[in-house]
Parts: sequence; C-alpha cells; structure tokens
Amino acid sequence: MKTTATKASAGRAARAPDTARLRTDLDDFMVRRGLRSTGQRRLIIDTLFNVHEHVTIDGLLEQVRAVDPRIGYATVYRTLKLLTESGVAQEHHFGDGHTRYELSDSDAHHDHLICVECGTITEFEEPAVEELQDRIAKRYGFEIREHKHELYGVCADCQRKVGRRR
Repeated sequence: MKTTATKASAGRAARAPDTARLRTDLDDFMVRRGLRSTGQRRLIIDTLFNVHEHVTIDGLLEQVRAVDPRIGYATVYRTLKLLTESGVAQEHHFGDGHTRYELSDSDAHHDHLICVECGTITEFEEPAVEELQDRIAKRYGFEIREHKHELYGVCADCQRKVGRRR
C-alpha cells in the first residue's frame, strides 16, 4: 500500500505542527533524561521533522541512509521510540501491518481518512466532529484526555477507477 498524507478540502485542512515548540520539547526531554544528541540521532530527527507523510521505520531508514548509509535499523527504531516517549511523535496503526509515525502536536490535532484500496491517508480537521465529541463527553460526565478518529473506506480516486472498469 502506498501512503501519502494529503490535506482535506472539507472542514479545515489539518494545521501543520509547531516544529519549533516540538524541538524545544524534545531538547528539554533529552536533558531531563541525560541523553546526548548524536549526529545520527539529529539526522533521523531532522528527517522526520521534514517528512510530510505518515512514515514507517523502513521509509525513514531509506531516507536517512541516503544521507548516511551507516545508520542502522536499530538506531532509527530507538530514535522513534525516544520521540514517541517524549510526546514529539505519535505512532499510528492503520490496519496495513505497518507502524507509521508523524509529529504529534496537540495544537494541530487532526483526524484521518484511510483508503483501504490504495493506502492514501487524508488528514482533516472538522470542527463539527470535535464539538459533537465534546457534547457526548459532557453528557456522560467524561473528561477526554486524547482521542483518535480514523475512518476507513475508499477514496474518490479509487472509486473513479472502479467506475471506469465497470
């Protein structure tokens, strides 16, 4: 499955994460943990910060190895684990057997439409969905800490392709 991140035209397009704040958060986390900022770790982090899609470990490894072929799978894995533990990156499991990563900025929250045919992932913000879930939580006396909203279906491009085959 190919996976790309696009911006939805309905509702609002997903906002970009505040990368400057996320870098500061990561630096603070690493200082608290007593972790060094190695050249390989910086390359992996910089690459993730510049990727505009939901990237797998293998996809990120391919990109960083284009710059430094000495970087190994374990180094990328450990760096992504560090980024998720720090709250700077978020793991996603979209049902295709791959763990995907993206920057995690609560101020740039978005939801996902996932095409089960081609794997396209469309990020969107929809105020009506956010308002509805807040009303539901209030009705049940529930305090939402976080959530994820993933809709699985067939994208417009794949629907058109199927239409042409009939």
